Amino acid sequence: MKPEHVPANADNSAPDAALVADYEHCAEITRRSSSNFYYAFMLLPVERRRALYAVYAFCRFVDDIADDGAGPDGAERSPADLLRQWRDELDRVYRGAPTRAISRALADTAARFAIPRGYFDEVISGVEMDLSQKRYATFDDLRLYCFRVAAAVGLICIEIFGYSNPNARVYAEYLGIACQLTNILRDVKEDAGRGRIYLPLEDLARFGVSEDEILRGIYSDAFVRLMEFEAARARDFYDQADRLLPDEDRSSLRTAEAMRQIYGSLLNLIVQSNYRVLDKRLSLSATRKLYLVGRVWASSRLGALRGQARA
Repeated sequence: MKPEHVPANADNSAPDAALVADYEHCAEITRRSSSNFYYAFMLLPVERRRALYAVYAFCRFVDDIADDGAGPDGAERSPADLLRQWRDELDRVYRGAPTRAISRALADTAARFAIPRGYFDEVISGVEMDLSQKRYATFDDLRLYCFRVAAAVGLICIEIFGYSNPNARVYAEYLGIACQLTNILRDVKEDAGRGRIYLPLEDLARFGVSEDEILRGIYSDAFVRLMEFEAARARDFYDQADRLLPDEDRSSLRTAEAMRQIYGSLLNLIVQSNYRVLDKRLSLSATRKLYLVGRVWASSRLGALRGQARA
């Protein structure tokens, strides 16, 4: 049965030359970023992979606004103004009148895969939180941020991947939160350099770690206990996502599963380092990422063959 959330011509319509160039611009942004997403996207057919490049390029540009405040032309503007411009551009995307290479590719993708605009608005809202909020008192506060900057992206992605069971949306939400929590653990030092602490203040108090210690990068037994607690929380979200993945959608969502394997392995690396994230930025090698993507592909193929044998 064809996934109900993918239009019938999603992999068949040929874009014109100008649109091909717009998509290639988005692909180049994705390649240059060396993102974990780039490796997972390898599992997708060409049309869907290009669509994901458009989504990634949009998210990359919007996310960078909170950190450097530069527009696509390099001009310095206030981050709030830039985000308002991107909301205006989203209006044009959904009216079919985009003005930029990224948004032209995004408009084609949004129409082709019937992606709700609200998900993109949530991503912008998450970046807006970074402009005004550098601390999170509770995990509930942080969870809203994680939903906006990561889970909403996952919900966009599964519209491109295709799915038939509505539970796939809950799977995408939990997986997005798990991945963002992993990013937060990896980037404690980098975020502190920008004056940001994403670890909930209620957790710092629970384990006796001060904001000043985080900002100064002080590694201690208390810091390790705090990180153990946060890593266990992230692992719980990965486990819940795994349980929520509908069996009938495992094949179409194998790219999301590749992301779960890559980010789950990154979390394992953080744990195995005994949370030495204040010393350096931990990351997986390209070889390791390719191995994990290949393993997901092989598992998916084996599952499909077994299904054919049973049929």
